[in-house]
Amino acid sequence: MERRALLGLALVATAAASTPARASSSGGAAPSADTYFRLPVVTGSILRPGGRRGVLSVEVGVDVPDAALRTRAQQSAPRLRAAYNTAVQRFATGLRPGAAPNIDQLAADLQAATNTTLGRAGARVLLGTVMAL
Repeated sequence: MERRALLGLALVATAAASTPARASSSGGAAPSADTYFRLPVVTGSILRPGGRRGVLSVEVGVDVPDAALRTRAQQSAPRLRAAYNTAVQRFATGLRPGAAPNIDQLAADLQAATNTTLGRAGARVLLGTVMAL
């Protein structure tokens, strides 16, 4: 197992175990190991200062509390990856050379791709590391 995946799972499990009181008071639930699944890193090509090419890499996970929708999401993982690849490449194409990526916009684009692919809302996109190299 990749070290990043193991670390991510450990963080999710720790957060789920330590935040039930805060989650119940705020109305939202923290992701748990049962409702969360991770997808492979998504990449897009960017233009760096000086005209050279670079890579935008995004770690993506999906938290789906609803069991029926989670099953659908896991079965639709290839379609989700394809939608995420398209969304990240579109985002990377619009990124100015040398500019920092707007993570809020990227998250909104990925959430819209998730809702469209699954056919309804109910799944939350969780971003890990976003790196522009």
